[in-house]
Amino acid sequence: MKLVSELLKLRNTTLWHVRPDDTVFDALKLLADYSVGALVVMDNGKLVGVLSERDYTRKVALQGRSSKDTKVADIMTKDVLVVSPTTRTGECMALMSQKKIRHLPVVDGNTVIAMISIRDIMDDIIAQHEYTISQLESYINQ
Repeated sequence: MKLVSELLKLRNTTLWHVRPDDTVFDALKLLADYSVGALVVMDNGKLVGVLSERDYTRKVALQGRSSKDTKVADIMTKDVLVVSPTTRTGECMALMSQKKIRHLPVVDGNTVIAMISIRDIMDDIIAQHEYTISQLESYINQ
């Protein structure tokens, strides 16, 4: 399996974020505008949470709350699991599966540098398998 740093070289690492005092509505606009499933929540440059589509669904929509009146801090996941650039993608997949999460912030030192998703990891695994298959087919057809 690859290192997270190798995976990040292959994709856009723009880090979309919100502040704890932003409204959930504003966060939803970012999620929709950038077609992402989660945002990091930053306060004075420090990672304080993650806000996902699941957080919105479970803690706002299904509770009958208003996204315009609810603050990100009220629904974000505060106990954030993070990985480093030297974490292997297989470890990320195991962590996501075990904890039933879909996104992991990537932290280098004290700096959040990216967010990876289970889709990023699955796309990489599929690409690796396709490469292996093509190599085996090439070998067989020689």
